[in-house]
Amino acid sequence: MTLQAGTFLTEVAPQRYRNRAWWFAPDGTRGYQDKLQLTGFERAAGIIEGGDDLKVFDLNGVRAGISVCYDSEFPLPVRAQREAGARLLLVPSCTDTAAGATRVRVGCMARALENRMFVAQAVTTGTAGWSPALDTNTGEATIYAPMDHGFPEGGILAMARGEQLWAIADLDFEALEKHRAQAQVAVDRDWDGQKMPALQRARHANP
Repeated sequence: MTLQAGTFLTEVAPQRYRNRAWWFAPDGTRGYQDKLQLTGFERAAGIIEGGDDLKVFDLNGVRAGISVCYDSEFPLPVRAQREAGARLLLVPSCTDTAAGATRVRVGCMARALENRMFVAQAVTTGTAGWSPALDTNTGEATIYAPMDHGFPEGGILAMARGEQLWAIADLDFEALEKHRAQAQVAVDRDWDGQKMPALQRARHANP
């Protein structure tokens, strides 16, 4: 089993920390992805800094990437992971409001859509009165797929609800590649269309 164990603040210099998402492989190897974008809460702490390196790793023959919580709301780093071969995105997240949970959920769905990849989001749940950072936790663990032939129309393969603690699904990576050629829409294939020079800046078109 390969385990992505959420995130932990890791000291990288005296009194300087990064929010680090570790992964552990069955053969004993390990690696990590640092959170790239900081929230206002993290900035206010004054001792947390964002990561400056983007990675992918091999998971039982499948290449995967990690996008920590807020990072999942930014398309370009995930696209870079997709172009480096990632077909699975792991998103550990911690949100304390319904609005925050919605933002990460929408980000995960968008990354699954535009990159034709599976996205597995794990969340913190319950209350932790002993911790100002983790006092309240909102959200549901969910596994997302592209909204296309062979996959759920709503883009959700599995979701933890209520007392159900785990979101579990079989991920068919062969079907993921097979349907790319006959997709209803293929944002991943058409991605470069938005890079046209004329589309890099909007012009005011009012007469």
